[in-house]
Amino acid sequence: MSDQKDPVNKGDRNKIYFLIVVILALLGTNAFLFFRDKHEKERFVTTNTEKDRLKLEVEKIEVEFDKVNLMNVALTEKLQNEQQQARTKIAELKKALQKGDVTEAELAAAQDELKKLKAFLTDYKEDIGHLEKENTYLKSERDSLATSVNSVKAKAIDLEKKNTELAAKVKSSAALKAFNVRILAYKVKNSGKNVEVSKASAAKKLTTYFNIIPNQLAEKDYHKIYIRIFDPAGNLIANETNMFEADGQEMQYSDMISISYNNDDTQYTLEWVNPKPFIKGTYSVILYANGFTMGKASLDLK
Repeated sequence: MSDQKDPVNKGDRNKIYFLIVVILALLGTNAFLFFRDKHEKERFVTTNTEKDRLKLEVEKIEVEFDKVNLMNVALTEKLQNEQQQARTKIAELKKALQKGDVTEAELAAAQDELKKLKAFLTDYKEDIGHLEKENTYLKSERDSLATSVNSVKAKAIDLEKKNTELAAKVKSSAALKAFNVRILAYKVKNSGKNVEVSKASAAKKLTTYFNIIPNQLAEKDYHKIYIRIFDPAGNLIANETNMFEADGQEMQYSDMISISYNNDDTQYTLEWVNPKPFIKGTYSVILYANGFTMGKASLDLK
């Protein structure tokens, strides 16, 4: 009687249980797949975020090296080699991080290399800082030395100028100076006797008489005395080959004698025979010794 009251037979009940189990299994599988995909997506996002962060950090480090290069610091060979090694490592890291898929192991390795690069950059910048300070100190020392050298050069030039001026003054002070300079005109008789004249038509030669001012600085030795004679028209009477230097320029002279100077009262004479007839007017003579003007005189001939 009980079997007739139950609308679901035993076979149908077993099918229902089986379907329930299948449904539960499917739900469990879907849940597993959902959470697994979610975890993978989260891991992918985390990995990509870390990869992007590492890329940014590497680029920052590269920029820091570029800034160092812009500093006006001459790098030592050691620092140049170290920078080259660091840039090689940066290039390798950038290449590794540009891959589409980066494993966690590769990411961990990149993080480790980045830490090493940061530590190296810190030490490298410290070395550059020390080098820059040394260069600044050396530049300061060099500038100071250059200033000292320039100062010494300026003093040397000034001293040389003063020595030159002093030498010129000494030379000028040691030069012979004449006084009592006078000129007489003479004609020469057949007997050879000189007779003083005042007329140009009778004159044959001029004789210049002079004394030398006592001078303790003047050298007691032979000195050359040069004379320049000008006619009444102001023309120099001289041989073109007779050249000497005085008062800072080269000029012609009419005649020259050598005297023995002993710093005494000796009177000196210089005779000059006119190669052409004298003319009426004033004849002027200028004496020179030791490169300076020695004395002057003039004579009127009627």
